[in-house]
Formats: sequence, structure tokens, C-alpha cells
Amino acid sequence: MKLNVGGIDKISRITVGVVLIALTLTDVIGMWGWVGIVPLATGLISWCPLYPLAGFDTRRTEK
Repeated sequence: MKLNVGGIDKISRITVGVVLIALTLTDVIGMWGWVGIVPLATGLISWCPLYPLAGFDTRRTEK
């Protein structure tokens, strides 16, 4: 498993995930907010299973 999520992408995934889960826990958006687990998890482990399929990699490459 090659890490492929980095930088701003990682921060935004974690933020979106936490916000969606918080909104669900406070009954603002309903049960659909549990979808926030996906961006939260992919941000925390720095790996997105869809990125290799699409050819994306947001991590910096060291020269």
C-alpha cells in the first residue's frame, strides 16, 4: 500500500470528515453524515483506494 494522500488534501479530508460526523452527532444533517468516516479514515492513513485507479498522487515526491 503506497501512501498517496498528502498535504492540503490530507488536512481537508480530516476536516470534512470531522465536520460531517459532528453534524451527524448533533442531529443537524441526519444519518448521511456518517459518510464522513471515509474521508476521515483516508486522511488519517494517508491512502485513498481510488487514487491509484485515477492515477492521482498528492504527496510530494522527493528529488
